Amino acid sequence: MIKIITAIFALFTACSFSLAASEKTLDPQAIISGYQYQHPSRLFGENRRYMVSLPERYHMNNRHYASLYVVDADFQFQHVSAVVKNLARMGKLPPMIVVGIANQGSDDYLKSTTWPDPEDKAFGGAETFQAYLKQELLPLIDSRYRTNHQKALSGYSLGGLFTLYSMMQPDTPFNAFLAMSPSAWFDKNSLPGKLEPLLKQGKLTAPVFISLASEEGMGVDNLVEVFEQSAPATLNWQYRHYPNENHFTTALPALYDGLQFLAPEYAVDGSDMLALGDYKQVLAHFKAQQKNWAGFQFEWLHAYQFSKYMFWSKQLDLVDDALQLIEKEFPESLTGVTIQLANGFNKRKNFKRVAQLLAQVKTDGEILPGWHKQMSVYYQGVNKPELARQHQQQALKLARQYQLESWEVWELK
Repeated sequence: MIKIITAIFALFTACSFSLAASEKTLDPQAIISGYQYQHPSRLFGENRRYMVSLPERYHMNNRHYASLYVVDADFQFQHVSAVVKNLARMGKLPPMIVVGIANQGSDDYLKSTTWPDPEDKAFGGAETFQAYLKQELLPLIDSRYRTNHQKALSGYSLGGLFTLYSMMQPDTPFNAFLAMSPSAWFDKNSLPGKLEPLLKQGKLTAPVFISLASEEGMGVDNLVEVFEQSAPATLNWQYRHYPNENHFTTALPALYDGLQFLAPEYAVDGSDMLALGDYKQVLAHFKAQQKNWAGFQFEWLHAYQFSKYMFWSKQLDLVDDALQLIEKEFPESLTGVTIQLANGFNKRKNFKRVAQLLAQVKTDGEILPGWHKQMSVYYQGVNKPELARQHQQQALKLARQYQLESWEVWELK
């Protein structure tokens, strides 16, 4: 028994030393989800910080993206940007540029998110903060990144209060609002009274999501009651209650639901498509999605699932018809969908069809790693290993050039 224990100990020690040695040979690399910057603010008379997380594949195209601005970024930016990126990768949300609005400490946060209170000078900077966003930060982001007109504002606690304040301003630069556990208690719960006439007069038209955890004294119940009684039927708004979360734990699940509120039914897999009917009905469903705040175009997962659906539903003789309709209704998605269909035919060794499909989108496809990957598989299948190797190398070269995430690089390999 002693000999056995000694042998096990020796083996464990050897493995430990081996792992330690292998770790030392690795070159540590940071996994970066975003960057922090600062810029001079005329309105604040000081440098202000902001953070940016770009969508996956941002450097691979010329697409303009919706943007999500996050109040209290030092506290909120990392988990918000991670959730947005994950939901987009999984096909539940369009890719978005996430911008963190950093405050300069707790006193600045308290002042910037509130309107004046005659009884306490610690409050009252919301007007300046709103002007800073409209006149300085948003124009800066729009000049540096490919944004579109869809701009959402999200905030939690006092940040949620400011989100609703921004929504009430007639010149607000945002057109969607996510207010998570907003501090509607502020100013003796005056927020519902400020909102009621705006709702009744139909002056609030942007989508708004409001949430509350299991917390007392937030004033959200009165706020929701005003929406229920005064919001016009045309207003897209939603309230969610999280009885199993507290004020500190609710931000993440509420954000998750708020983002999907902006993109309802965005996630559709192959099985869902089968239930919708033929390819015309599936594409009609996607066309209807374009009317939502977040819009719609085929992301990589939609294209992949649509390809699977075409094979599962035995509509392969209609592939060309489907691609013609996609070119008409979703022209920016044609190349991506075609590449995924070529992937399906490659797996079934129908190399003649692969060649036809990839040739149809060669002009746009040659700058995409996925196109070269399918060309590599095709040439391997028709026994032209040198051409296969060349396309594989080009696929990986483009992946590095476009700074693709590690999961996509490994998919290419």
